[in-house]
Amino acid sequence: MKLYPLFADLAGRSVLVVGGGTVGERKAAALLDAGASVTVGAITLTPTLQIWADAGRIAVRTGGFEDSWLDKAWLVIAATGDPVLNRHIAMLAGQRRLFVNVVDDADLSSFHVPAVVDRAPVTVAISSGGEAPVLARLLREQLETLLDPALGPLAALASRLRSHIRERLPELSARRRYYEHLLTGPVLSFLRRGQPALAEAEAEQSLAAAATRSIGSVVLVGAGPGDPGLLTLRGLRALNEADVILHDRLVSGEVLALARRDAERIEVGKQAGHHHATQGQIHALLLEHARAGRRVVRLKGGDPFVFGRGGEELEYLRAHGIPYEVVPGITAALACAAYAGIPLTHREHAQSVRFVTAHCQGSHDTLDWAALAQERQTLAVYMGVSELGTLQERLLAHGRAESTPFALVENGSRTGQRVVTGTLDAVAALALTHEVRSPALLILGEVAALASSLAWFGEPPLGEIRSRECETRASGVEPRRWPLLAAAVHRA
Repeated sequence: MKLYPLFADLAGRSVLVVGGGTVGERKAAALLDAGASVTVGAITLTPTLQIWADAGRIAVRTGGFEDSWLDKAWLVIAATGDPVLNRHIAMLAGQRRLFVNVVDDADLSSFHVPAVVDRAPVTVAISSGGEAPVLARLLREQLETLLDPALGPLAALASRLRSHIRERLPELSARRRYYEHLLTGPVLSFLRRGQPALAEAEAEQSLAAAATRSIGSVVLVGAGPGDPGLLTLRGLRALNEADVILHDRLVSGEVLALARRDAERIEVGKQAGHHHATQGQIHALLLEHARAGRRVVRLKGGDPFVFGRGGEELEYLRAHGIPYEVVPGITAALACAAYAGIPLTHREHAQSVRFVTAHCQGSHDTLDWAALAQERQTLAVYMGVSELGTLQERLLAHGRAESTPFALVENGSRTGQRVVTGTLDAVAALALTHEVRSPALLILGEVAALASSLAWFGEPPLGEIRSRECETRASGVEPRRWPLLAAAVHRA
C-alpha cells in the first residue's frame, strides 16, 4: 500500500484552493459538499465561483498568490495551471506541515483526491496514488452500477438504531449477523422501493427476533493443502462470516489471512507427539462457542472428511443439537499429486487409487496389506513420515516389488514444496537422508515415476542416492558423503 487511506472530517475547517478556473471550481464544490470552509484565491473566478462568493458560500482572496493565504488553512489545493507557482505553493505548504494536493502532479502532492462513489453516509473512495486518475474514474463508474442507491438510507437507518442494537444485542457476533441481515434482507428492499416506514418496522421486528436467538452454528471447512488459491469460494465466504476459527496446525498462514480480521483464532492442531488439543477438547470448544451464539468455523487442512475426523465432530455436534454444515476442501492426495506432476490414475499404470493413513486407532495389522501390495494401483499415504520404515517392510513382505516407484511430497502446493523420488526398497533411507518433515504425503505406485518428467511446480524432484549411503543412514551410522546421482532411478 503506497498511500495511507484516510477520510478527513473537514466540517467548519478552513481549506484553501488556489486557482479560480474550472478545476478550482470542481475542487471547491467537493469541499463544500464535505462541509469545509472554503477560500478560493485567484486573479479571476469562473461565473459559478463568483455566484458562490456573492452568496457567501466561499471566501475569496483576489490577486496574485501570497504566503499569508496559507494562514489558518488545514488543507491546500494548488490548481493554478502554472507549474512554477504550484511548486512554490507546495514547498510553502510543506514547510508549514500542511497537506497539499497539486492538481495533475502526484510527486508534489502530499495527499490525493480520490474518485468517489457517494452513498452518503457511505462513501467509497478509489485512488491510483495519482498515477492513473482515468483508471480510478473508470473503476468508480463500475462501482456506481454495483452499489445499491438505497445503501445511504440503510446506513442512516442503522445509525438511528445503533444504540438500540447495542442494547438488545450485547454480543459482537450477534450484532454483526443482524447488520448482515439488514444488508441482505427485506429492509433494503423496502428502502429501494421508497418505503422507509416499512423498512424501519421490519428492522425493529428482526431486531427483536435476533435478541431471542441464543444458539450459533458450526461450519467444517476444508482449507485445502496450503495454497490459498485452492480454497473454495464457499470456504472463503465461511471464513469471512466466522466469529471463531478453530484451525489445525497444517492450515497455512496465507489461508488464515483470508479470514475476517476480528475473528478469534484458536489453534487446535495436532502433530505426532505434540498435541495442542485433544479431540475431546476440540469438541468442548466447538460446543462452548456455538452455545454462546457464535458462528464457528472448524478449519481443517485438506478435506474434513478425508482423515480429518470430521465425521466424529459432526456426530458430537448432532448429539448436542448444534446446527452444522460442511464445506469440502481439496484433499492432500489430489493437491500433492497434481503439484508434483503425478496423475493418481493412468490407463497404462494404475486403474485405482487407495487413500491410506499411517495413523489409525488400531495397529498397522488392521490394514489389508495384501491388497495394498497389489500392482497397478496407487497408494496415497497420509501422515506416514514417521512410519515409513514399517510401511516399507510390510509392503515388501506382502509382495510389492522393491522397484516400485514412490514420491514423497513435502509441503505440497506451498512455496517450500519438495519432492523426493526413488523406489520402495529405499523409501525410509531416502526420507532420512533428505530430512523429510511433516506435512508430507507418500505416493506409491507406477505413476510416481512420472514425477521426474511431468513436474511443473517448485524445484525438480530430488533423486535417489547410492544404496551404500541409504543403508548406512538407515542403520544410524554417520555416512561418508557419497555423490548424488544426477537423476532419479525408476525401474518400471
